[in-house]
Amino acid sequence: MLSQRIQTILPDMTFEEALEVTKIHSVSGILSKKNPFVSTRPFRSPHHTVSRTSLVGGGRIPKPGEISLAHFGVLFLDELTEFNKNNIELLRGPLEDRKITISRLEASITYPANFMLIASMNPCPCGYYGSKEKECRCTPEQIKRYLQKISGPILDRIDMHIEVSGVPYKKLKGTEMIETSEEVRKRVNEARKVQINRYKNEGVFSNSELTPKLITKYCSMEKANTELLEKSFKKLHLSARAYSKIIKVARTIADLDNSKEIKTQHLAEAIQYRSLDRIE
Repeated sequence: MLSQRIQTILPDMTFEEALEVTKIHSVSGILSKKNPFVSTRPFRSPHHTVSRTSLVGGGRIPKPGEISLAHFGVLFLDELTEFNKNNIELLRGPLEDRKITISRLEASITYPANFMLIASMNPCPCGYYGSKEKECRCTPEQIKRYLQKISGPILDRIDMHIEVSGVPYKKLKGTEMIETSEEVRKRVNEARKVQINRYKNEGVFSNSELTPKLITKYCSMEKANTELLEKSFKKLHLSARAYSKIIKVARTIADLDNSKEIKTQHLAEAIQYRSLDRIE
């Protein structure tokens, strides 16, 4: 449910983004005759039995796959560990390059694939590892094998790993007022405007697109933050890719907080969003 709601709080698509998405859907033959212009961000949720061709594209006459149909939107993979491991590994390139190249004897076609990957999985085969409500029936070896279905390089390319615990009955029946998606999206749109203005001369539009050089330029931190990041890097055995992702997430948290500088609380929160790096 949380993953499906992400679409409702993403920043509004620009005309250029909508035009590009519409072209991809038109090539795929899935464009609606009633609504021939795609104005909302796509949300694609393929089943775990999806074939390689359906996921990344291809066929006798190469067509865009799910990763391209999710361009400028969300690709949601529910029960990630149930997907074919080879298919998951195919996402390495697109997650890094934001495009996919399909080669055939007659021609080679490159489709855009700049999507937000959201995946969900149980913590163990029985689903109750770490639960306070029910005891886990899995052995340590079973849990280890289960988590190893997702390779390190794929986890490394995912910006945030978050553990979601079960919701108690009192909260389900609670009457506490919470923010609506519309209210959250307003904050997200404001943060996106800040980023577009900040990088207007750099050829990028968001924090996720920052190169190492631009990270150095726009994500400067105080000495205390640098020391905190260094300790986390050593303790969690982070890779260079994970290191840069933490900084980008911290920059985004600061933008949502209307802060020009990355503060300690922003960096600490970003580090906490790497929960799977803490599992040995």
